[in-house]
Amino acid sequence: MTVPDIPCLEGIAEYDVRWAWQEGALAPGLTCVFRVKNEARNLPWVLPPMLEAVQQVVVVDNLSDDGTPEVAARVAAEVGASERLTVTTYPFRVSRAGAEHLATPPDSVHSLTHFYNWSFSHVRTGYSMKWDGDMVLTREGVGLLADLSWQLEDSNAVVAIPRHPLSIESESVAWIDLGYRFLEPWVYPMGPEFTFVKAFEWEVREFPSASERIVAPEGLCVELKWLDADEFAHWTNLDDLDFSRAPRKAREIEVYRALQEGRGDRVPGLHRIEAPPGVHIVDHVTQTWLPHAPRPLVQRPGRIDV
Repeated sequence: MTVPDIPCLEGIAEYDVRWAWQEGALAPGLTCVFRVKNEARNLPWVLPPMLEAVQQVVVVDNLSDDGTPEVAARVAAEVGASERLTVTTYPFRVSRAGAEHLATPPDSVHSLTHFYNWSFSHVRTGYSMKWDGDMVLTREGVGLLADLSWQLEDSNAVVAIPRHPLSIESESVAWIDLGYRFLEPWVYPMGPEFTFVKAFEWEVREFPSASERIVAPEGLCVELKWLDADEFAHWTNLDDLDFSRAPRKAREIEVYRALQEGRGDRVPGLHRIEAPPGVHIVDHVTQTWLPHAPRPLVQRPGRIDV
């Protein structure tokens, strides 16, 4: 076996990181990598448009107990894309963002940093895309990614994509946050200058300062946030969070607490949406409401998280 590029601290060879680019040229195209835990409820909305948009999808399951891997495989089969889906397992408890992450060595199998690098070591295409198991593409988003997957080849550009948090109250009612600009890089080339390193609260993907940065338009995706679930379980302690480094997280907490307390209508930029009878709110927002909403969607300037 070849010498690993990033050996894990625990000495478990199967979970060392070995980059595919060391073995030769990567194939053209874009691979989307999901790192997921208990996303079975979301994947029927999330996976079909992504499988349409990109050449390959990798789902890395981390200790789900809701059947997430099986749902991923079933959804891919239903849309005739099983051969383009890879499902694998990462069987270690990963340190939560914040203080736990900071205290964990970056090469430990329990580190977010190692988890991400290991997940992306499954990519065999020239470009990769980090995506979350609760983010749903609109038709416009599918079209843009399908075009980018070929246009980016050999460009070394990094692509930032806005997302719009959608807090789901029921099957017919949700609140969309258009009061903050949630924008961060999601699409990167594969190569030694584009790996994950440890930051204070979470992992960060490095890229050269000279890389071209492409900013995609608004309205391409929503991030599903179910009000009956704990959206912050992957954080160590929100009270210890330094919001000067994480203003995006501060906004998410503000919105979540306001909706839990029944005062969503008093949060600037937060909009209540009700779906017509017989239409699920996620379908209504992604297929009808968001594509027809006036632009710019976000009226207030926000921070770009890079």
